[in-house]
Amino acid sequence: MGICNSKEATETNISVNGNPIPVKDNPTPVKDNPTPVKDTTKPPPDNAQTLQTQQQQQQKQVEVEVEAEVGKQSPLFPFYSPSPAHHLFSKNSPSRSPADNSSTTPKRLFKRASSPSKHIRELLARRQRSVKPKNAAAASVEGSDRDAGEAGSGRLELDKSFGYPKNFESKYEMGEEIGRGHFGYTCKAKFKKGELKGQEVAVKVIPKATMTTAIAIEDARREVQIMRALTGHNNLVQFYDAFEDHENVYIVMELCEGGELLDRILSRGGKYTEDDAKTVLIQILRVVSFCHLQGVVHRDLKPENFLFTSKEENSLLKAIDFGLSDFVMPDEKLNDIVGSACYVAPEVLHRSYSTEADVWSVGVIAYILLCGSRPFWARTESGIFRAILKADPCFDEPPWPSLSSEAKDFIKCLLIKDPRKRMTAAQALSHPWIKNDNDEKVPLDIQIAKLVKAYMCSSALRKAALQAVAKTLTVDQLFYLKEQFTLLEPTKSGTISMDNIKAALMKYATDAMKESRVLKFLASLNGLQNRQMDFKEFCAASLSVRQLESRDKWEQHARSAYELFDKNGNRAIVVEELASELGVDPSVPVHSVLNDWIRHTDGKLSFFGFVKLLRGVSSRSLAKAR
Repeated sequence: MGICNSKEATETNISVNGNPIPVKDNPTPVKDNPTPVKDTTKPPPDNAQTLQTQQQQQQKQVEVEVEAEVGKQSPLFPFYSPSPAHHLFSKNSPSRSPADNSSTTPKRLFKRASSPSKHIRELLARRQRSVKPKNAAAASVEGSDRDAGEAGSGRLELDKSFGYPKNFESKYEMGEEIGRGHFGYTCKAKFKKGELKGQEVAVKVIPKATMTTAIAIEDARREVQIMRALTGHNNLVQFYDAFEDHENVYIVMELCEGGELLDRILSRGGKYTEDDAKTVLIQILRVVSFCHLQGVVHRDLKPENFLFTSKEENSLLKAIDFGLSDFVMPDEKLNDIVGSACYVAPEVLHRSYSTEADVWSVGVIAYILLCGSRPFWARTESGIFRAILKADPCFDEPPWPSLSSEAKDFIKCLLIKDPRKRMTAAQALSHPWIKNDNDEKVPLDIQIAKLVKAYMCSSALRKAALQAVAKTLTVDQLFYLKEQFTLLEPTKSGTISMDNIKAALMKYATDAMKESRVLKFLASLNGLQNRQMDFKEFCAASLSVRQLESRDKWEQHARSAYELFDKNGNRAIVVEELASELGVDPSVPVHSVLNDWIRHTDGKLSFFGFVKLLRGVSSRSLAKAR
């Protein structure tokens, strides 16, 4: 991906759409494989045997380390199965080398994606119905060892009946194959009768013979469930119906003949202009924000999973392939590791993530669109994950110096490693780089409901602190909040309540929102429904302190807010009362945690305490105190 100026240009044979082509080491990207696979680039013949021996030794070393850790708790993450990120920090890891010590990743040719590391590879292999786990250690990932073991031993007969109609052949005439992957293959087809007779569609065929585990069956079932439930968005591939017979599952959907987004990137020599990149990214963010509002996380966003409806330059872009997608509540975390190596978010490797992981993937796509290189690259899959966890994207090499500061800021806000500080998809649509040249409507953001709920449950002191911060927000920050407030349809007196939030969500709800249990989350707001708030208080309730902390000049921003708070909201408070307001458990020695929060001169909250109050007491601080 990109150019590494420290090396001479070399020529490599890379297969694109089944045809081998020579590719030189230059910024022009070549096509990714649709699924994560090993890098098939061959070294010169005289070095091939040496490289193969080194790779075998590295693989054996990783396997020995994994087997040694089975049954032990990871020192980095609170899981008993070895974390995929653990070996990225080990001194013995094959991915670590003196060349990898830089804080940014070198730009590399945008070529085939490397395969995931051992843990992710075996998990994806099971999901992709291609292999069975080799041992109990591998099967321990995601707690799926029982499914894999039962399917592998043949002791459990899997139910592969989905309850779909079985009359596919009577309704559709199957045509030529147009794509193939580990999940199955896709063909053209035509309606045989009815109003749509003769109209072409795409049919994804998933052979039941490859569904060797309960997880594989559930993945196919959930893909249909999500596509059936997500309806009514222009940038989402249209779902028609699902069928089955004894051998296959058939998913019938809209035929998009414009090719993949990746094909367009390649045809442009690997780079888009800023204006053209905006056009693409706006469409991606629209559909991603729509999915997140409905409680669906895609989990495999990449250029290969976006198709154009036609060959026209300005044709619509549509999201496809929900085979790895899942439902998620606003306050829920997922922990299974799925996705494609170069696009996976840091928190996915840490096994605790939500919709923010999709936004990270959009950031990777945005980076590729503007410079033709991946932001995180390494020779090995372990190195890629280490780069994702530790390195920063490079904005120093061409073409970045010639691009606008707003474009770079946009991508940096999407590629923040802490998901709490990352923009949401709806916020990204209100970013200055997007909205300055476009009259783009900002969609309703599910994060608003989460933040307002947290605000309503906060102490009076924290509410006063947040209200002080709200008075210091910039015009760009207020733009997003004004858009969200308008979408909630305030009363004539200019106030909203929890009823407004519920009504707004129901207005845009699809069946997916019911499946994702977002409505259950809304039910938890019933006790707060009588509370009214105007726009000023809404700003205090809806601002994200963690996101503000990620911005430049946060300390200066916070000190301005503290000065306002000190004049109007600050008051003398003892440690015990502060602990009570924060909801700290009585068993915690509060003096060791909160003593520095209070000024000793007058007993009021200090600046340090003010900032900590905005965040709340972390579980780490409480654990240290105990």
